[in-house]
Amino acid sequence: MALSDVGGINYQYKDLAEQIAKLHIIFDAAGLKKGDKVAICGKNSSNWAVIFISCLTSGVVAVPILHEFKPETIHHLVNHSEAKLLFVDASIWENLDEKDLPDLVGAIFISEFGMPLSRSKKLTDTRNDINEIFGKKYPYSFSKDALDYFQDSPDDLALINYTAGSTGMSKGVMLPFRSIWSNIKFCVENLDWFKPGDDIVNMLPLAHLYGMTVEMLHPISKGCHCHFLTKLPSPKVILSAFAEVRPKLVVTVPLVIEKIIKSKVFPVIEKPKMKFLLKLPYIKDLILKKIRKQLMDAFGGNLHEVIVGGAPLNADVEKFLTSINFPLTVGYGMTECGPLISYAPSDATKPHSVGKIVDRMEIRVDSPDPTHVPGNLQVRGMNVMDGYYKNPKATEEVMKEDGWMDTGDRGIIDSDGFIFIMGRSKTMILGPSGQNIYPEEIEAKLNNLPYVNESLVVERDGQIVALIHPDFDAAMKDGIDRDKLEKIMADNVDTLNKDIPAYSKVKDFKIYDEEFEKTPKRSIKRFLYS
Repeated sequence: MALSDVGGINYQYKDLAEQIAKLHIIFDAAGLKKGDKVAICGKNSSNWAVIFISCLTSGVVAVPILHEFKPETIHHLVNHSEAKLLFVDASIWENLDEKDLPDLVGAIFISEFGMPLSRSKKLTDTRNDINEIFGKKYPYSFSKDALDYFQDSPDDLALINYTAGSTGMSKGVMLPFRSIWSNIKFCVENLDWFKPGDDIVNMLPLAHLYGMTVEMLHPISKGCHCHFLTKLPSPKVILSAFAEVRPKLVVTVPLVIEKIIKSKVFPVIEKPKMKFLLKLPYIKDLILKKIRKQLMDAFGGNLHEVIVGGAPLNADVEKFLTSINFPLTVGYGMTECGPLISYAPSDATKPHSVGKIVDRMEIRVDSPDPTHVPGNLQVRGMNVMDGYYKNPKATEEVMKEDGWMDTGDRGIIDSDGFIFIMGRSKTMILGPSGQNIYPEEIEAKLNNLPYVNESLVVERDGQIVALIHPDFDAAMKDGIDRDKLEKIMADNVDTLNKDIPAYSKVKDFKIYDEEFEKTPKRSIKRFLYS
């Protein structure tokens, strides 16, 4: 089996090949040629994967668009990319206006390939008679000998991926085939314990490079089985899928792991009796061993490794998982690198590190002392993008003449080559005497204090202010009302200020009743709150 929607359709590899061949026929009927654009906007599904692979194998340029974008943004990105075909969820199409998409030849539903818009009689006729046309093209049998895929060159454009960044508006990242190839090759060679026939639960958005490359293209290239969640990936839905699928590899964002640990594990080990037992050496080892087994069972019982990326992992959660030898590692990447920059296996990483630079890539720190003084991380190599589509100014801002790209992240690299991220250069706050203040470092400490669900540290009127979304559910469960919660947050800020330098002390705080708005990879959209 190749692709499955959890609780829905299934594709064997032969079905996948047949569906790709049918979509190639539809592409030809729409008049698509090498380099033409095909936009894909919908929730994760087997059909989404089929469409994307059909683009790669036909020479047209895929344009994944996050389904969470608002209709006006989708209009803009379809037009900006000059897409000729749009594959879209029916629920998204309902809110689009075809008059605002004048360059489309047609729109096709992702779910059942129905066609709500066609401006070509040939496309309409081909879609209506696709099975008959396919039968005439392959009258005797459809075998691997019949496959005729686009033979790409390394620098041919494979896709344009519009970012949904935490610090600003979307830009179209142009990724050539060499970037996709290099990312997949790294996964194939370095995750060699993930074998043909193994299973993975696909949780990250396919329109996001981690979900697309590491979770989907890499497993398919090996002959593995991808299981797509068709529901909102809540902890309950995810754990149910783990029990059913029993994945060997899990790729996710910190928020998913943190919610599972904070809701399922911490409430147990923080009980007074358990705290006492965990102080007894022999008993402690037995308890932690039991917790590890229960956690491994919760992930399906067949887990080899969890790879976390996209944002920093909560320090308390990371420390606990390390203490029980849970197979988790934190990687680092960005859309502009398709996405991989660094990785280390779970049994060879360092706490708080994001691993070492991946194959066919170089990294350096723009700093006089790269091992101790943070500087902007710059990368060069096969994974790096060609630039931003129709945006030379934005490209010039990050690309150096010698091929190095500025990631916008600040960090250090230790003597063993492990990379440590300190924060985004765009979010850095300049202190009163010229000190560099990294909000992420302050937030990491604040998020570990009582009843803090998430936080943002910003500069307002020359002062450092903490925006805090408390864990209201936990507070209510413990009988804590709003007034008492305000007092706890004030105490948290006092505790925080004792643990950070004087120049970065938080002067005020504000409680937010709702979670902060996030990108699909669950990073907070900081620019909305600055």
